[in-house]
Amino acid sequence: MTTTGEDHTAALTGPWWWARWRSAVLDGSLALVSSVECATEGFPFADAAGVPVPVGMLFGAVAGSVLLFRRRWPIAVVLVSIAITPAQMGFLMGLVGLYTLAASELPRRIIGALAGMSMVGMLIVTYVRAHQGMVRGDVAPLGDWFVPFVSITTSLGMTAPPVLLGLYVGARRRLMESLRERADSLERELQLLAERAEERAEWARNEERTRIAREMHDVVAHRVSLMVVHAAALQAVARKDPEKAVKNASLVGDMGRQALTELREMLGVLRRTDGAVPGSVYSSAPVQAVPLAAVGAAAAAAAAASREAEEESGEGPCLDDLEELVGQSAAAGMVVDLSVEGKARVYAATVEQTAYRVVQEALTNVHKHAAGAKTRVRLAHRGAEIAMQVENGPPPEPGAASDARLPSGGNGLVGMKERVVGLGGVFVSGPTDAGGFRVSAVIPAGG
Repeated sequence: MTTTGEDHTAALTGPWWWARWRSAVLDGSLALVSSVECATEGFPFADAAGVPVPVGMLFGAVAGSVLLFRRRWPIAVVLVSIAITPAQMGFLMGLVGLYTLAASELPRRIIGALAGMSMVGMLIVTYVRAHQGMVRGDVAPLGDWFVPFVSITTSLGMTAPPVLLGLYVGARRRLMESLRERADSLERELQLLAERAEERAEWARNEERTRIAREMHDVVAHRVSLMVVHAAALQAVARKDPEKAVKNASLVGDMGRQALTELREMLGVLRRTDGAVPGSVYSSAPVQAVPLAAVGAAAAAAAAASREAEEESGEGPCLDDLEELVGQSAAAGMVVDLSVEGKARVYAATVEQTAYRVVQEALTNVHKHAAGAKTRVRLAHRGAEIAMQVENGPPPEPGAASDARLPSGGNGLVGMKERVVGLGGVFVSGPTDAGGFRVSAVIPAGG
């Protein structure tokens, strides 16, 4: 199992400059072996130097113990090994020191210089010892080539392998550190992507809730408002004009059935299981359990999923239903006039539905706030856009709107603006100089 850089850093619990306790134990063991070796080699060094044997052994033990600091000061270890090479001691320290030096983060020129010094020192010492051995007769003369061959072979053998091995281990160690850092970076990036995907999914859920609330408001508010108006009229004429009361009751029933039909269509869209469904954004599965690209795509498409399903099924109102919408308001007692300019044509479903909802909500507001006011609905088909305007005058009787007791949540104008702006259009609303109210919207024909 590989560990990330953070886990690797947390594992550095060794004493002093050691990363781990096992590294400290290893260096202590090597230093002990080196001290014993140098102390043993102090016997011939003491005889050759003319010093007491205990002094030579102590000198060798102290020199060999320098290997304990090989990770902290690798240059000092190599220099000490070079310095005691003429005394023919410190071979283990030289090998381990060169390996540690080559595996360290020091510049290559320093490693090459110290390795060259060590090789030259070993070459000179070996050459002198071999030549002295041939002169004394300790070594049988094999020719003039023997001393240089032994010197070069020994110096290369004592220098090149530890240096090459150290360079390899150092390069591998740096590669592993780079991979750990990259793994940490990827892990942080994946975490950020997961958080971003979760945020996008939450945004998609909120968008879908807003859209559903807007649809519910448009469907229910208009139909129920008309039903309340007709119910109030029914209550007023129930005893005076029974025929008109029956007619108003029939209209109330028609309005209720239409409202239920539209609600069923909307709920049917929400219950769809083919393709992308809005309910998918409410899944309780963790974000990390699926590919991040799929999560991002699902989150981006979730807000429009039910809307696309509605368009494909052909459900929802269109511009052809405006006359019926205006007729329903007229039947409720509103004086409303519809005028259409330009040549009618077929638009995208979202464009026609938005235009219809804008007119519907504007008429609903007239019922709520200006009952009995004369209203004019204008629809203009232009080249690259479709425009609509609903304008009403002041109510003929102040306080007539409040008699119907129609509640208002204040979300109608906000919902209309969100619909129009969402399609790249322009929405303007506000009171007129005559005391009425005007709602205007322009929607690009392409949606």
